[in-house]
Amino acid sequence: MIELDSLNSRCEALANYLVENKTTVRDTAKNFGISKSTVHKDITEKLSKVNYTLYERVMEVLQVNKQERHLRGGEATKRKYKNEIK
Repeated sequence: MIELDSLNSRCEALANYLVENKTTVRDTAKNFGISKSTVHKDITEKLSKVNYTLYERVMEVLQVNKQERHLRGGEATKRKYKNEIK
């Protein structure tokens, strides 16, 4: 069973990484070797109870990511088809 302190530390570590690197939930999960579901739950639900100021900063980054996701998806599709042509 995970101790409360280590859970709080994980939430803050995930959040700090996401904010400092302005990365996505998926990239954060990949960096820490855990599922993106765990990252999302930690930073959107648990973090608000642990460190509300950090939670607000995370929400700002997530909002930007949400606004830009159609651009990232378009770039991924472009790369996919460019690689298939070669």
